Amino acid sequence: MGETMIGLVKDHRGPGAVLKEVPVPTCGEDEVLVQIKATSICGTDLHIYNWDAWADQTVITPNVFGHEFAGIVVEIGKRVTGVKIGDQVSAEGHMVCGNCKACRTGNSHVCPNTKSFGITAPGCFAEFAVVKASNIIHNDPKLPYEIACLQDPLGNAVQTVLSGDIVGKSVAIIGVGPIGLLAIKVAKACGAGVIYAVDINASRLQMALEMGADHIINALETRTSEALLALTDGEGVEVVLEMSGNPQAIADGFKAAAKAGRISLLGIPTREVSLDVTNQIIFKGLRVEGITGRKMYESWYQMKGLLNQKRLDLASVITHRFRLDQYEEAFQLMEQGQCGKIVFLH
Repeated sequence: MGETMIGLVKDHRGPGAVLKEVPVPTCGEDEVLVQIKATSICGTDLHIYNWDAWADQTVITPNVFGHEFAGIVVEIGKRVTGVKIGDQVSAEGHMVCGNCKACRTGNSHVCPNTKSFGITAPGCFAEFAVVKASNIIHNDPKLPYEIACLQDPLGNAVQTVLSGDIVGKSVAIIGVGPIGLLAIKVAKACGAGVIYAVDINASRLQMALEMGADHIINALETRTSEALLALTDGEGVEVVLEMSGNPQAIADGFKAAAKAGRISLLGIPTREVSLDVTNQIIFKGLRVEGITGRKMYESWYQMKGLLNQKRLDLASVITHRFRLDQYEEAFQLMEQGQCGKIVFLH
């Protein structure tokens, strides 16, 4: 390999990005160098590309961004064990300290000292990327790179769906962007009963039907809570998976949740959300789960089991494939929301 590579760089603190020549990252003693074969765009990447308030407060620049990938190990540090050159891999994007109370009690996914691949550390929208060996996830060589690179967002869906009992239960997935679509697949594979999909995007709702949703609700046409209560004969939905982050959608999700039900919150609202805690949580006996990232590394092993046993077919979730130099078109499409997962093939 040469000393430089092409990478998609967030080189200024404002909208956009630049495809440019950058140094190939140096592999440290406890790190591995991965040749990137496929990457996918996350909603977080769109926040970074558009440069919103969250990005301005969080992201380090200049930096290669992107954090969902699959590739081949081409170099290992001298203290690395368990990973070898030629391995086909992906990686957990949260680099945690391993020493704090959260890490030492099995909750490293909420480590307060986390560094994030492609956000506060260099990422994978490039020809090569460096990853801590301890974060490496080995992929089945038979798993296509474009599917393997989806495991990061799939892990979000897996943790959201499986943070409580799902078998035979009614499930509402509010917000069927790419992770919501993956959640439909996971819920179906793990034995959910009836699945309701809610969104304001007609094309995404059509995709939700194709992914296995039993009913769709367009929140622009009908009030979500009223529609879900009507569909469940007034009992409410046993499992609500909120993935939009829209304040009204969150409030509707709580209203539509059944007594003694569960609501898992993955979507991130941009402002405070007002809730009737007394009637919609306490008197309902509702279980509320906050979801961040993936459980390290429980979610990854759950994913591997589903993928390796062919319980999940993710090919239909990918709607567009681009080269990295077509990034402007890809991000524009992502902004419009007329897509499932978008993959860069390197």
